Amino acid sequence: MTTHLILGGARSGKSAYAERLASALECPVTYIATAQVYDDEFAKRVEHHKTRRPPYWGLVEAPFNLGQTLLDNDAPETCLIVDCLTLWLAQCICPDCDKPERLDWQAEKQALLNALPQLQAHVFLVSNEVGMGIVPLGEINRQFQDEQGRLNQHVAAIADQVSFIAAGLPLKLK
Repeated sequence: MTTHLILGGARSGKSAYAERLASALECPVTYIATAQVYDDEFAKRVEHHKTRRPPYWGLVEAPFNLGQTLLDNDAPETCLIVDCLTLWLAQCICPDCDKPERLDWQAEKQALLNALPQLQAHVFLVSNEVGMGIVPLGEINRQFQDEQGRLNQHVAAIADQVSFIAAGLPLKLK
């Protein structure tokens, strides 16, 4: 098992990099999509990702219960791509998102962190680095930025490898 966290900004090439790494392993791939589509523009973004992936890759849509989803799809000599932790977090804490009643973000996060060391698959986790700008206005925006930074730190501590993507180019951090 290897866990690789891939960080970067929006449209930096994070997902494409994860997909290239997964393809190079030449093993069955399951793509775990965390997004929920709320508007037409975002639907186009999701479609862009779908058309780039090979049709024989598996797809699991999991906007919640990510830790359990990883455990349910885990197997030796397979690959799991999670795209992305950022949307998963946003949906878990956003008061306007369609989420399960009584969802507890801290429990969701802990379930993921507990699952990662148990996995036998090659795991690529895509996540945005959102802490390189100013502190945003609005409480929910600051909460999101803080929680994303904490999540990335916790996952990076567990991960075997961490890369930062800028302009489509990877920089090895760990």
